[in-house]
Amino acid sequence: MNEWVLILGWLGLYAPMALGAVGSIIGCAIAGQAAIGAMMETEGGHGKYLSVSAMPSSQIIYGIVVMFTLNRELNGANAAGIFGIGLLAGVALLVSAVYQGRSCAAAINAAKAKPEIFGLSLAPAAIVEGFAVFAFIFALVISAGIPD
Repeated sequence: MNEWVLILGWLGLYAPMALGAVGSIIGCAIAGQAAIGAMMETEGGHGKYLSVSAMPSSQIIYGIVVMFTLNRELNGANAAGIFGIGLLAGVALLVSAVYQGRSCAAAINAAKAKPEIFGLSLAPAAIVEGFAVFAFIFALVISAGIPD
């Protein structure tokens, strides 16, 4: 068997966790920077800013679950499928975490200026989370068709 096929399989196996982690790191950093800026400019509500800045961390959890779902002995029959699902799910989680971080930063900045819209300002971040959930569910469902 071609060892490159196995190497790609291993990359696909760990891609959802690794790429989800990278996205969560970037997303939380973006939102966290906005939270720190908001805390410097406001007298209260600091806990809500910090909690919103952690929202992009969910993508690493999805990536870990997908990784465990894909985990099986790699062979020529399943390595390409694991690579495809793992890489594409990982990229989707990475991108969604980064853009969720940007949405959270915008919500924090909006709520800083107008605190009464805090809940409503989180809607875009929740929508982005929904797309991460779609990628997560898709990866779980399609992985059932990969041979052992």
